[in-house]
Amino acid sequence: MSCSRPQPLIRASLKSLFTYRHPYHSSHQRIRALHTSRLRIRYSPHHVQLRSASTIAAAAASTPPAKDARSLLTRLKNLLLGTSIGLTVILGYYYVTDTRASVHEWLVIPCLRYFYPDAEDAHEFGNRALKVLYSFGLHPRERGLEDAKGDLAIEVFGHLLRNPIGTSAGIDKHCDVPDALLAAGPAVIEIGGVTPQPQEGNPKPRVWRIPSQKALINRYGLNSNGADHVAMRLRQRLREYAYHMGWGIDEEAEQRILDGEAGVPPGSLQQGALMAVQIAKNKFTADADIEMVKKDYVYCVDALARYADVVVVNVSSPNTPGLRGLQKGEPLTDILTAVVAAARKVKRKTPPKVMVKVSPDEDSESDVKGICDAVWDSGVDGVVVGNTTKRRPDPIPNGYLPTLEQRLLLEQGGYSGPQTFARTVALVKRYRKMLDNGAYPNNNNDSEHSPPRFTSIQSPLETPAATHPPITDADINASVARDKMHLKPPTPEAEA
Repeated sequence: MSCSRPQPLIRASLKSLFTYRHPYHSSHQRIRALHTSRLRIRYSPHHVQLRSASTIAAAAASTPPAKDARSLLTRLKNLLLGTSIGLTVILGYYYVTDTRASVHEWLVIPCLRYFYPDAEDAHEFGNRALKVLYSFGLHPRERGLEDAKGDLAIEVFGHLLRNPIGTSAGIDKHCDVPDALLAAGPAVIEIGGVTPQPQEGNPKPRVWRIPSQKALINRYGLNSNGADHVAMRLRQRLREYAYHMGWGIDEEAEQRILDGEAGVPPGSLQQGALMAVQIAKNKFTADADIEMVKKDYVYCVDALARYADVVVVNVSSPNTPGLRGLQKGEPLTDILTAVVAAARKVKRKTPPKVMVKVSPDEDSESDVKGICDAVWDSGVDGVVVGNTTKRRPDPIPNGYLPTLEQRLLLEQGGYSGPQTFARTVALVKRYRKMLDNGAYPNNNNDSEHSPPRFTSIQSPLETPAATHPPITDADINASVARDKMHLKPPTPEAEA
């Protein structure tokens, strides 16, 4: 390479090569100086390369075998580390997304309670987190073995459900996570309660935990985003299902799903499950104006019923003043008759079933008979027993409960917890027996006008098959005893 005026870097390098060295400088220092000068020349802007190919080959040939061995060992270590990390992620995914994983009970729930002392805040965060996890496929789901023998299968309204477990309204008030709830394992979920117009509900705080009793007190007051908002979400969910079926995302595809062409219930959108939607009147609608109350319920039916498998009429919330007064015979009959008529006009091949949710506190003989009469007169398909209760557990000795929990038990609102189990089961028996006996005001010997007897505890108001034996008290007691055997033991947190 020729150059009339060498660059400063090259000149400096040449100078370092031929500079006079003091005799006392060691040869090692001279070699280092020479090596430095060569490095400078090699990385100069003109890429001057003084090392020959033979020098490079010789250096490569002189690489010791130990270095190759170390390189191979490093590769094996990296492979083992990468494989371990991959297996840990995969196994961790399957574990954490299993509803039976202990991490949910012993880590997730305590963390929620620690970071969100207010139960409503924890509830809202839990729903938001579940919604995000479901969108990424990281949500908890039922991973247990299938019920091969069908011991848990149960028939409800002509549908064979995978188990008798259901979630009540209040968990998913605004239809945020219906599919995530179904994935967790229950065969029935209930959306709502939904009111015609949006309403805030009662002032906060309005939800309290009673950990030692595994109980909850709430006075939400039917806070709702309104029927139109929930209907929009249900419609979007159904059309997305139709799109994934390859039918498009328009109204025609929606109608095909509603008419059952997909082979799944139009509410739950999956075999072996049902989705109910609970409806209620607005708080500001006067209870005495039955016509306006009926319009509230019918408005909800018109907006929501076509996307539901079951419509649940809530006339028993303890947190809406005057609502439970609608359970009286004549008002209840008028409301339920209007709801049933509206549900039968829904634009789809098979209309949704209608059920009424009753209070566990109205348990006198006249109260139960009046509700059963309204059920028969209106043509309702079933009864949900029951809502939360205004009552409190039997008196607990002083000092047994923490001071905070003793104070919280005095809060107004609906109480729910295992202490209500026995009383609720007893009330279910009473409703069951009275409905089985045909508690109908115009009951006579004319078979044309006599109501059918109930023989299926799963679908109480459907005409029974002739081969089904009647349900007896012994059958019900055996079912209750079996359920008690499978109850989980108390947790240390509850015993604290």
